[in-house]
Amino acid sequence: MLRLPLLVTAQLDLLLLLVTLLSLWTRLGGLGHPGSVVFDEVYYGPFVSLYMKGKFFVDDSGPPLGHMILALGAYLGGFDGNFVWSRIGAEFPCGVSVWTLRLLPALGGALCVPLVYLLTVELGFSHLSALGAALLLLLENSLIVQSRFMLLEALLIFFMLLAFFSYLRFHNSPSRSWSRFCWLLLSGVSCSAAVGVKYMGLSSYLLLLGLASVHSWRQMGNRAVGHLSVFIHCVLKVLCLLVVPVLLYVFWFYVHLSILQHSGPHDQLMSSAFQASLQGGLSRITKGQPLEVAYGSQVTLRSSASQPLPCWLHSHKANYPIRYEDGRGSSHQQQVTCYPFKDVNNWWIIKDPGRQELVVDTPPRPVRHGDVIQLVHGMTSRLLNSHDVAAPMSPQAQEVSGYIDFNVSMAAQNLWRVDIYNREAESEVWKTIRSEVRLVHVNTSAVLKLSGVALPDWAFHQLEVVAEKLQKGHGSSLAWTVEEHRYGTSQEQKEREAELHSPTHINVDRKISFWSKFIELQWKMLTVKQEESEHKYSSSPLEWVTMETNIAYWLHASTNFQVLLLDPVLVLTRLPVSAEVWQRFVCLGFVCVGGWMMNFLPFLLMDRTLFLYHYLPALCYLHLLSPALLEHVHTHLLSSRTLRRGLGLCASAVLVSIFLSYWYLCPLTYGCPELSANQLLALKWRDSWDILYRRR
Repeated sequence: MLRLPLLVTAQLDLLLLLVTLLSLWTRLGGLGHPGSVVFDEVYYGPFVSLYMKGKFFVDDSGPPLGHMILALGAYLGGFDGNFVWSRIGAEFPCGVSVWTLRLLPALGGALCVPLVYLLTVELGFSHLSALGAALLLLLENSLIVQSRFMLLEALLIFFMLLAFFSYLRFHNSPSRSWSRFCWLLLSGVSCSAAVGVKYMGLSSYLLLLGLASVHSWRQMGNRAVGHLSVFIHCVLKVLCLLVVPVLLYVFWFYVHLSILQHSGPHDQLMSSAFQASLQGGLSRITKGQPLEVAYGSQVTLRSSASQPLPCWLHSHKANYPIRYEDGRGSSHQQQVTCYPFKDVNNWWIIKDPGRQELVVDTPPRPVRHGDVIQLVHGMTSRLLNSHDVAAPMSPQAQEVSGYIDFNVSMAAQNLWRVDIYNREAESEVWKTIRSEVRLVHVNTSAVLKLSGVALPDWAFHQLEVVAEKLQKGHGSSLAWTVEEHRYGTSQEQKEREAELHSPTHINVDRKISFWSKFIELQWKMLTVKQEESEHKYSSSPLEWVTMETNIAYWLHASTNFQVLLLDPVLVLTRLPVSAEVWQRFVCLGFVCVGGWMMNFLPFLLMDRTLFLYHYLPALCYLHLLSPALLEHVHTHLLSSRTLRRGLGLCASAVLVSIFLSYWYLCPLTYGCPELSANQLLALKWRDSWDILYRRR
């Protein structure tokens, strides 16, 4: 029977509540200041605007989840994307809610502080150590700065810490409680989110998988646990920590591609099929084109290797020079190149070698895999040809030309075999956009290939096309795709030239599957790198550890109001790593030392522009480690009460120093109040720091 009165008992950790409130105050207070673009907001801002307009883009710096979170904050604030992110310091108009643009990264950064507190407790240390770790993150100027703007590091650190906390909460929960597997599932979701924000999240994810594997191995050796229970635990770990993260990672891309359905600034990075699936852009040209390539078809052939700009097989009324700069002779026949612009000279006609007609029959006769064809240049009527003459810039390969009969002992060799290597059947028909083909020269078995080398002035610096003999391989430099296509109807040259100048599109839609788009987009993100130039505030990983560098994030247009990324706490909290004596410190060392190494050492091997903020995930592991090591020394290594008191006083002094550093550097962390030139110079604690100021 129900007994009255009904009572509810709750426990509240006041320390946790305190650090949470302080963290929200330090990260969210005055979030709208400055009301102008700050540092890498100029990089992420255009992506947010493109999300608002649904326009496709590619960012090779990481997967789309982080960008979508930033875009969600912009959407909540009513941002329409109509802002030009032209430069650092550009003022936001009155209609833009700066606070909501920066809200979600700031909230993620604020929640990192209580997460560190909880994670320290789950690692088996006292609430005092947890408070110390939380205070280190709370007062860390660099983490505050990085959290308060439209940047991704705070979100990456949040999901990283949440993944470890959730997993340890699962591991430490009573084994009979099946509800603890909710924590395991949350850990898997957080791992996927961390990787979805930035690829560096993969380091922490692999570390967590290693920790879970060690725990599973120990459980297998525990005779007190039944085999069925071990099996179930292993299956659930695989599902939650492997299957769920992979599925969610794909889901982030599904949402990304569902939003970005319109043509955007990075279309040229993608294949013709991908571009044709987007609304606008190439789809306006390719809609309604005949699907099957037939004899008499007029086509443009795009090279799959032409990155980051596209280029098409091209010819024009100009011949190769009689002799090249190095003294080698050429065929002096018509030039064939790859041209990175739409042009009427990109059109070719598929011809049956046994017939003279250059029009499509009724019904059309499709070209199939293995058929031998001729390619006639639409504007000059020259046939695509190759022979045993060295190419102009790649002498190891054969020259490709438009054949001219000079009445010399150089017969035409203009037959090409169609090799559709992404076919589903041997009798596959050559399809517009979908088919990737190799054109194999019948006489020499060489393959038509984009070498990628720019030709000299005599070829207008267009790209070299060669025929190269290959034993095997299906590289992108060998692949060609029919992009624009129509059925030719004019046999006479003048009528055909007029036809080639006319538009091609009809309003019919064509789509490709999500999986095809996902695989292509993922491959482009991993392989296509945007050009990087040296940046004033770039730095090396060793400079992060020694604190030789900083970054000026923002400077007011006319005053000394400014925001700097500094890390003074790092110098005060770095402690040597002691030997792992007790078993609970094995987990501490695995998580903290392993986390620092996994998030720092890879940067030593990277050949790319790096900045101080790349060190912040590794720095969080150091902040997590330091109080725990102090507790270990205090509890297990110091037997004298005097020494313990001395260590406590030293730790207190360090915390006071950290607070004073935070307080003195607040004007540089929050961008206000304004300091004079002398006050700014007084804060230049390292000669290598670059603090900006205006003399008056």
